[in-house]
Amino acid sequence: MTPILYGIPNCDTMKKARTWLDTHGIAYTFHDYKKAGIDRATLSQWVEALGWEALLNRSGTTFRKLPDADKVDLDAPRAIDLMLAQPSMIRRPVLVGDDWIETGFKPERYAERFAIAG
Repeated sequence: MTPILYGIPNCDTMKKARTWLDTHGIAYTFHDYKKAGIDRATLSQWVEALGWEALLNRSGTTFRKLPDADKVDLDAPRAIDLMLAQPSMIRRPVLVGDDWIETGFKPERYAERFAIAG
């Protein structure tokens, strides 16, 4: 399976991840949340694998602008609802391979995933 990179194109972290993948000659499919959205089943799988806390970007502008009532007593179902309503609240990038999921971009983690030395 070709890995799928999920995110939005104008995010600086996304640009770094895409540049890293391109520089290392790794083929991937890009899934733009802004254009294609994200479905509940996919997001639920990610939450099950990583936990909603790892996926919900609470430091971003979109989350910070939410009413306080939407930010308290979060749990997996409420976090998924928030991320479905505003995909920009999903931490970026999310890179999905055959049997793994990475969130965020760390060059050393990508190198490990693709077995690339130093």
